[in-house]
Amino acid sequence: MASHNDLGKIGEALGKTFLEEQSYKILHLNWKHSYYEIDIIASKEDVLHFIEVKTRRGQRFGLPEESVDEKKIEKIMKAAEEFLFLFPAWTKIQYDVLSILFDMNKTPEFFFIEDIYL
Repeated sequence: MASHNDLGKIGEALGKTFLEEQSYKILHLNWKHSYYEIDIIASKEDVLHFIEVKTRRGQRFGLPEESVDEKKIEKIMKAAEEFLFLFPAWTKIQYDVLSILFDMNKTPEFFFIEDIYL
């Protein structure tokens, strides 16, 4: 497995822990439909959250959240539509991005962007 894949898996595990500490209930990790995937599906206070986790080492290529472009958001939304078709009880939904930055010998930095939209 490539090192960026390893970093992504580490980031998703850290993201899960971070969200649980913020009182989110994790419902699914890496939920897939067709070739679409949602990193984390969680709930909090009757809101269903579709969360994209982005992790980077350093800022050489920009901040992690900057890599979540319109195309990526559209893919998440398509997967979310299928999830909601299968589990229609949810009436409140939200799309979020959890950015995790590993910077040389420092504690990872978390930046949680809630309720993103196109």
